[in-house]
Amino acid sequence: MTGSREKEELLADSPGAFPPRRPARSMTWSTMLLVWVTVFVLIWSLIRSQPTTLLRDPDAQARPVVPRDDLPADEQTTIRLFKEASPSVVFITNIEYRRSIFSLNVFEIPAGAGSGFVWDDQGHLVTNFHVIRGASAIEVTLADHSSWTAQFVGAEPDKDLAVLKIDAPAERLKPLPIGGSSELLVGQKVFAIGNPFGFDQTLTTGIVSALGREIPSLTGRPIRDMIQTDAAINPGNSGGPLLDSAGRLIGVNTQIASPSGGSAGIGFAVPVDIVNRVVPQIIRHGKVIRPGLGIHPFPDSVARQLNIQGVLIAEIITESGAEQAGLRGTVLTRSGVVRQLGDIIVALNDQPVRSLYELLDVLERFEVGGRVKVKILRGDETLEVTVELQSVE
Repeated sequence: MTGSREKEELLADSPGAFPPRRPARSMTWSTMLLVWVTVFVLIWSLIRSQPTTLLRDPDAQARPVVPRDDLPADEQTTIRLFKEASPSVVFITNIEYRRSIFSLNVFEIPAGAGSGFVWDDQGHLVTNFHVIRGASAIEVTLADHSSWTAQFVGAEPDKDLAVLKIDAPAERLKPLPIGGSSELLVGQKVFAIGNPFGFDQTLTTGIVSALGREIPSLTGRPIRDMIQTDAAINPGNSGGPLLDSAGRLIGVNTQIASPSGGSAGIGFAVPVDIVNRVVPQIIRHGKVIRPGLGIHPFPDSVARQLNIQGVLIAEIITESGAEQAGLRGTVLTRSGVVRQLGDIIVALNDQPVRSLYELLDVLERFEVGGRVKVKILRGDETLEVTVELQSVE
């Protein structure tokens, strides 16, 4: 026994002796994770290696189509309206000419796009003025995808309306029937057809959300009596028609109110009563011939400074209806000091007038050569005179 113990001590002390045994440790978390991943990969490989023919059914067939009843009358009306009205809607491209700074060659680039519609079979088209403003050339695409170069006939920027003309044959042109906007009611169904974001012949539907809205035009003058609608109107819809459920034109889609620039359910259209009054004048004269009293008024800012509600006359035009009716202008001294205020217009045909814009709006309802009753304040007196209207620029 003694010899055996001595032998073990010698082995323990000698170089290269075996290290002492350590107690066994449990499997670590990383090792367990590796094992599970390996098992998962093996199982997945076995599944993937199974033949896919086991998942197939050689007898599979298309499911039978379930017949449906006739479309509801409301849907049939909308479909019929689009078929009848869409050939009247056109796609307008505003083209700008630019010259290369390197080659000096002139090239065309699209500067904007919008919508429009056929006004008559002579090739006149109606759109918004802002759609074609600043264009070097204008290209019009009809519903049959034929393209035509359009000529600018004229515009009324105060109403954001413009008229173009193309030399297309009459059989390609389908004018829209004209409705009335004065008879519209909030809640009526409306339909907009246009080219939002360049997607031509797009139909959207909605209702008349409100009437009598006022929005600014490009010139800053308000466009009154606008139609508000929740029919989706997006960039590219401008100049397209707004229709009633009978397919009649009731407005020209013009602007949207949207923080994002896309449809927010608040769009505005110029009422057809204005369009039907303005467009024939543009076709006849290239511009709108406005009736006037024959006066030069002060701006509203001057009237406000003087605490005046109405239109203060600055000057009477010689040989005008205002002169013949005895209206008076403001008298100034040589140094420009007011010596005597002119007449203050407060009503036309019993309709109150509180600003220059209101005066112009009322005058637009009359024709050149017509006669209107003008109520004025002259000092402490209230007078009424009759004035024959004349054309003004």
